[in-house]
Amino acid sequence: MDVALHYNPLMTSHLLPAAAPEDIGLSSARLARLATVLSDKVDLGHVPGAVALVARRGRVGFFESFGKRDPGSGAPMHTDAIFRIYSMTKPIVSAAAMMLWEEGRFLLNDPIDKYLPDLAERKVALATGTEIELVPAARPITIQDLLRHTSGLTYEFRGSGPVHKMYMSARIYSRNQSNADQVAALGKLPLLEQPGARWEYSRSTDVIGRLVEVLSGMSLGDYLKRSIFAPLGMTDTGFHVPEPHLGRLAEAFAQDPDTGAAVQLINVRDAPKFESGGGGLVSTAGDYARFLQMLLNNGTLDGARLLGRKTIELMTADHLGTITGAPDLLLPGYGFGLGFAVRLQAGIAHVPGSVGQYFWGGLAGTTFWVDPAEQLFAIMLIQAPGQRDYYRNLFRDMVYAAIAD
Repeated sequence: MDVALHYNPLMTSHLLPAAAPEDIGLSSARLARLATVLSDKVDLGHVPGAVALVARRGRVGFFESFGKRDPGSGAPMHTDAIFRIYSMTKPIVSAAAMMLWEEGRFLLNDPIDKYLPDLAERKVALATGTEIELVPAARPITIQDLLRHTSGLTYEFRGSGPVHKMYMSARIYSRNQSNADQVAALGKLPLLEQPGARWEYSRSTDVIGRLVEVLSGMSLGDYLKRSIFAPLGMTDTGFHVPEPHLGRLAEAFAQDPDTGAAVQLINVRDAPKFESGGGGLVSTAGDYARFLQMLLNNGTLDGARLLGRKTIELMTADHLGTITGAPDLLLPGYGFGLGFAVRLQAGIAHVPGSVGQYFWGGLAGTTFWVDPAEQLFAIMLIQAPGQRDYYRNLFRDMVYAAIAD
C-alpha cells in the first residue's frame, strides 16, 4: 500500500500540503506497517476507530482513518472526524495566554491574585492522619506556576485524599458554571501542595482560561476563535460541535472492551456554559496539525504570526528543574514547560524521541508530539480512555521507526 495515496480525499484548502513519504524522509513501507497494526487493533475491537497524521518538513506524509467513527451506528471513520481532545486543549490555551504576555499584559512571575482576586491568601492542606491542618501558603501562586502545573491545585480524579474529596463535593468539574464561577469555587478550597513545591496535574489551565478572559475582555471561546483558530484556519475547533457537523463527531464504545466499565465522554453537542481551558475543546487532526505546524515554525504559519520565536523557545523549555511529581504522567527523562511536557534526555524514557521534543495528550486517548530536531510532528486521535497509554506508546514507537533519513 502506498500510504501517500491515502491522504484525505475529503481534504479542504485549510489542510497542510501533502507529500510522498520518501520526499520528506519517511518510509512508505514502514508507514504502511503502522497502518496495518492500527487496522488490526480496530478489527480486534480494542478501539472503535482512529485518525493518525504524520508530518515532516512542513508536509504531511501520512493521514489515515481506521475503523468506526460511531461504533453504535456503525458509521465509518473519516479523516475529518471531530474528536473531544480533552487536555490537548491545554497547549492551545497556554499559547493564548502567551500571546497576551507578548502584549505586555502580565509577567510570568506575577501572582495570579493580581488578576483573579478570588485566589488570594491561599491555604494549604497538610494531612495529619485522617485530618488536615490548613496553613498559609508560603508564597502566592504565580502565572508561571499555573502554566507549568506547580500551583498547588489538583484534579478531583487525581486521588482520594481530603482535598480531592473537597473538589468533588464542590462539583468543581461542573459544566453548569462559568469560568469565573469555577475560579471563585477554587478560591474557597485549600491547595494540595505549597505553590512551586511539586508538579501536580491540575485545574491550573482552567484558571489560565479565566485569566485570558479577564485580560482580553472576551469569553475564552471568542478569544481563541479570533486570535488562534481564525488566523490558522482551524475551522472545526471549538467548545462544541455545531449541529450541521454532528455527523462527523467521533464516539467511544459504550463499554470499555478491557474492563466492561461504562464509558462516558463530555457532551459537546451543545454550547457549554463552562469553556474549560484545561479540557473542553473539540478538534480534527487537520486543524490540530495547523496549530502544531505553527509551533514548529517558531510561531508563524501561512503569513500569520501568532507568537515570537523566543516565546516558543520559552514555552518548550523545562521550567521544573529539580521539582518532581506525578510520575504516572511526567515520564522519566521529561520536564515540563509552559503547556507541554519536554524531553530532556535521549534515553531513560521508554519511548523514542529527541532532546527538545514536546508533547501532551487527552483523557479520551488523543495525543501529539512535536520533534523540532527531526522537523516532525504526529497526531493520533481516538476516543478510548482506557486504551490511551498503550496506543500513545505504540504510535510513537512506530512513527519513529518510519524515519528513513
